Amino acid sequence: MGDVSAERFATETDEEREAALDAASRAVRLGRLVVLPTDTVYGVGADAFDPDAVARLLAAKGRGREMPPPVLVATPGTLEALATRVPAYVAPLVERFWPGALTIVCHQQPSLQWDLGETRGTVAIRMPDHAVARELLDRTGPLAVSSANLSGSPAALDAQSAIDMLGESVAVVVDAGPSPGGVASTMVDATGERPRLLRRGAIPVADLDAALADVGVTVEVEPAGEPGEQGAGPADA
Repeated sequence: MGDVSAERFATETDEEREAALDAASRAVRLGRLVVLPTDTVYGVGADAFDPDAVARLLAAKGRGREMPPPVLVATPGTLEALATRVPAYVAPLVERFWPGALTIVCHQQPSLQWDLGETRGTVAIRMPDHAVARELLDRTGPLAVSSANLSGSPAALDAQSAIDMLGESVAVVVDAGPSPGGVASTMVDATGERPRLLRRGAIPVADLDAALADVGVTVEVEPAGEPGEQGAGPADA
């Protein structure tokens, strides 16, 4: 991609990891974009509460406001701060699959001062099962994170792939080696009385249904399990 502006940080030693997290969190505070590892694929992240930064994220990917990014969080408790009218069936899903490869779409808290795009009053939330990602989230708070690739291209499974596609748009790349998962998260719509599958991913529907057995519901699956109207694309982290 020509001249690359991103600064790349390894995380193999404690000192390297601290330097990477410090640089990435500082970049986020300044409204810049960062590439971070997750348990699924590499993501490109911005401060979820900085509309200009989120707009830059969408522009870097070549993605419109009609496909808003999910939000990654460090702890399950953050769900209640970002979402409202959360159905009872969400609790067993969070208990079983967070941290992990499950993205849950909920009604967003109306008081939130952010602009993720055309969300129709919803927010897609996930707690990644990746220690480096969660350490960064501990420092930054919720991040708007999409897969670290150009729209329509394969998701980045390592830092170099992310740099090749987005290196001119991001400030910091946190390199934690190859993605351990390599498959996008499963996405469930939790805005109705029954959970609905929006995207097939790393967690099989049968596992979701098993976790929901005690609350007496199953996941509604549409014919192709394609992304729904909340707008999250198939390669989101």
